[in-house]
Amino acid sequence: MEMKKRISLELRNRNPAEVAELVVDNCRSSDGEVEGLTDEYVELEILSMVNAGLSSLSKLPSLPKLLGGERYDNTISGGLDTLAEKCPNLTHLNLGGNKIKELSTIEPLQNLKNLKSLDLYSCEITALDDYRDSVFELLPQLTYLDGFDQEDVEVPDSEADNGESFGSPGDDEAGPPGDDDDDDDEEEDDDEEGSEGDDEVGLSYLMKEGIQVSSHD
Repeated sequence: MEMKKRISLELRNRNPAEVAELVVDNCRSSDGEVEGLTDEYVELEILSMVNAGLSSLSKLPSLPKLLGGERYDNTISGGLDTLAEKCPNLTHLNLGGNKIKELSTIEPLQNLKNLKSLDLYSCEITALDDYRDSVFELLPQLTYLDGFDQEDVEVPDSEADNGESFGSPGDDEAGPPGDDDDDDDEEEDDDEEGSEGDDEVGLSYLMKEGIQVSSHD
């Protein structure tokens, strides 16, 4: 389906100014440009154009509230200055599967001051020596590159799902996964041994009885 027609269908009789999220994956642009999207989409926050035959972003309209963009699996090789100009508030950007080869191609993203997460999976740029260090140096505003921060800590599911601005790495994930569970187990053991409330003592007694039965078996 052509991109212009797909966007029209996705409107579902709504006014473009009312649309906050637009997904037009797997449609086709007739000339490699963004089609059917206009400056009327003033409230658009999420725009997904995965596998849409895009080779250029030069016709991208002004989308001042856009926070997240998916351009995965297209043939974009440059012209990213358009993103910084038209979508200045982007926080998350997925450009994986495109024809991005050089660091100079993503240099315009320096102007996206709020950009916290960038994905370049399956782009040739990922084969460059010191790829990750070079990108983080070029784009110091980034928190996550390809789903991991500079310390190779994976983006927490809560932040990835919410699409919200990321906090400082480590704020919510101090220690490796599972540490909190161990702490909880220790606290439960303490409760079993030293709790004073009747309900807690009863629970402790039952649990101990269960342990004794298991040991006999």
